[in-house]
Amino acid sequence: MGSQDPVCPACGQPVATVVVRRHKTLGAVVPVWRPGPCRNPQCPAYASRQPEETQPKPHGERTRRDR
Repeated sequence: MGSQDPVCPACGQPVATVVVRRHKTLGAVVPVWRPGPCRNPQCPAYASRQPEETQPKPHGERTRRDR
């Protein structure tokens, strides 16, 4: 684990961190973090919209990845 903020590998701009999933460790639910999408419009890796971020899942509904 580093103390540096995550950056986009294509343009070097700082990006936010997002929770990919959660898992249980010793009875506690622990988030797994990863760098988020790049929001720089001039970047080749630019993500204008992420469907999972804009529309939250209803409570109790699981996706194929969660199983």
